[in-house]
Amino acid sequence: MEKIDSFQVNHLTLLPGVYVSRKDRVGSEVITTFDLRMTRPNYEPVMNTAEVHTLEHLGATFLRNHPVYKDKTIYFGPMGCRTGFYMVLAGDYDSKDVIDLVREMYGFMKDYDDEVPGACARDCGNYLDMNLPMARFVADIIMRY
Repeated sequence: MEKIDSFQVNHLTLLPGVYVSRKDRVGSEVITTFDLRMTRPNYEPVMNTAEVHTLEHLGATFLRNHPVYKDKTIYFGPMGCRTGFYMVLAGDYDSKDVIDLVREMYGFMKDYDDEVPGACARDCGNYLDMNLPMARFVADIIMRY
């Protein structure tokens, strides 16, 4: 089997940031996948599942309620390695096009101080695995970049 593109990125030199991971075509539409790298792979500690899960709920809620991007948001979710998130948007974008959106989203996460959206047994398959204080801490760290 061929090695997929994401496994060809040198994770020994990859730094936190906002990267275009791939662009795909669905019919005549372009779908852009972003790598929102929050920690330096294989160098900094990965995020624990509780804060990753919380950030996933907050990020997805933020994006799907955003006045400009709600209808362009296809997916927001964690990387299996727990060093960041994937954000998938309908449209042909570059990193510079979404920096303000990403900063706004992480600012929302950093300042969020209410019940985590969807954090109940009816709405989530693992609602007890949440950690809002750590999610806010991690979002605050990424806001410094």
